Amino acid sequence: LADIDRVAERLAKLVPEVKTAVAHGRLAPADLEEVMVAFGDKQYDVLLSTNIIESGIDMPSVNTLIIHRADMFGLGQLYQLRGRVGRSKTRGYAYFTLPNDKVLSKAAEKRLQVMQTLDSLGAGFQLASHDLDIRGAGNLLGEEQSGHIREVGIELYQQLLEEAVAAAKGGAGAEAVEEWSPQIAIGTPVLIPDTYVADLSVRLALYRRIGALAEQGEIEALAAELIDRFGKLPPEVENLLEVVAIKALCKLAGIEKVDSGPKGAVVSLRGNTFANPAALVQFISRAAGTCKIRPDHKIVFLRAWENPKDRVAGLRKVIGKLAELALS
Repeated sequence: LADIDRVAERLAKLVPEVKTAVAHGRLAPADLEEVMVAFGDKQYDVLLSTNIIESGIDMPSVNTLIIHRADMFGLGQLYQLRGRVGRSKTRGYAYFTLPNDKVLSKAAEKRLQVMQTLDSLGAGFQLASHDLDIRGAGNLLGEEQSGHIREVGIELYQQLLEEAVAAAKGGAGAEAVEEWSPQIAIGTPVLIPDTYVADLSVRLALYRRIGALAEQGEIEALAAELIDRFGKLPPEVENLLEVVAIKALCKLAGIEKVDSGPKGAVVSLRGNTFANPAALVQFISRAAGTCKIRPDHKIVFLRAWENPKDRVAGLRKVIGKLAELALS
């Protein structure tokens, strides 16, 4: 908007024979309507506008659109703007211009690449999937266009959302069933890479399935399915499935949080209590030098886990032992 008048002057110098109208959101509603009606009646040849025209405008006679600095627009905006032309039997043309002297960001480059592929009916769903992939998931409810899914993870976000919906349905006085999910940090990537499963909707569905796994047999069955469908599991997916297995063991042991790294792991008990404290004390005394309880009641395991694969395997063994003690 700041330079729209300057652009209008430049157009007047370049093509003085062309009549140009200017439209933007700061015009009075009556003035804006007058400009749009005049342009629709072909009193002007060119409409110079901000992205205010991206929706609610239907002018079948308009067949050419030029988007200045297309790299500055979001994917949804580009898609909507492109839809302003080609709305009749006359073929439409949309040109996206970019600066020659600037390097595009990866996100901007990806948006423009996606726009080239959206050339068929039903492209709206593809657009939404690509946009989610580029920007990251936001809040499912509320006005915010960006939220906490990426920060807390899809599994936990879905759980929190389900709890909130259940509480809303039950009313303020309803007693909610307490659900909790152990937090596991292993210091190495835990995800489904887009190089392994390219389709975003498929990845989201897999994340939901993985989040619902509770038994070792279920984890092994899904791993076999992934290998059949997509090929050998990359390390990130192997880690993800291992973390799910470790979470199940944590729930059995009453472990709320695990932080692990090259030198070992720190385990936080839920409510600072253990189901079988006598067995835990005996276990720690036998492992003197490699295991201890800190004054804050956290259990420390001293290990040499420089290799991420050894770390995950070792952590699973340690948590498995604690689960065994808790159930004994």
